[in-house]
Amino acid sequence: MGTTAPTPRRITMTPAARRALTAATRLFYERGIHAVGVDLIAAEAGVTKKTLYDRFGSKEQIVVEYLAERDERWRAFLAERLDAAGPDPRVRVLTVFDASRAWAEEFSPKGCSMVNAHAEISDPAHPAHPIITGQKRWMLDLFTRLAAEIAPETAEATARTLMLLHEGALVAHGLGVFPDAITQAREEARAVLA
Repeated sequence: MGTTAPTPRRITMTPAARRALTAATRLFYERGIHAVGVDLIAAEAGVTKKTLYDRFGSKEQIVVEYLAERDERWRAFLAERLDAAGPDPRVRVLTVFDASRAWAEEFSPKGCSMVNAHAEISDPAHPAHPIITGQKRWMLDLFTRLAAEIAPETAEATARTLMLLHEGALVAHGLGVFPDAITQAREEARAVLA
C-alpha cells in the first residue's frame, strides 16, 4: 500500500478567503493553475491582492486549498455512494466507477483535477504535490481493500488493474477521446472481478 505523505498546511477560511478560493477553484480548473495569476483571482473574487496574500500567503497555498478541498469533496461524494452500495465488495468496486462517472459529469468535464494539476505540478517539493499523489494512493488503497475482500491472494494485482482502468478512464473522459470512457472501464472492471 502507499506511503503516507506529509499533511500540507491548511488555512482557516474567512468570508474573503472563501470567495477567493471559489474564484480560484473555477479558474484553476477551467484555465489551468499556471495560467491563472493572483491578480485575476482577486479581481474575480472581489478582493484586493493584499487581502489574498494576507489570507493565503502565496499562490501555492491557494493551490493547496483548491486541491485539498476538491479531494475532500470527492472523498465525501464517494463515501456516500459506497455507504449506499451495501457490503458486497464487487458491487462496491463498481460503485467507485459509477461515482466517478457521476462526479465527472457534474464537476469534472475536463477530466480529473488531480491529474490535470499533476501535469503542471510534478515537483515533489511543491506543497500541493502530496495532495495530488495522496489522493491517488488513497484510491489505490481503497481498491486494494475491496479486492482483498474478494480474493486476498491477488488483491494487490487486482487493485492495480482496477486503478489503471479507473485512472485511464478519467484521462480518456477529460480528453474526450471516446464517449463514456468511465462506463467502459466499469465493464472492464466487472470482467476483472468475475
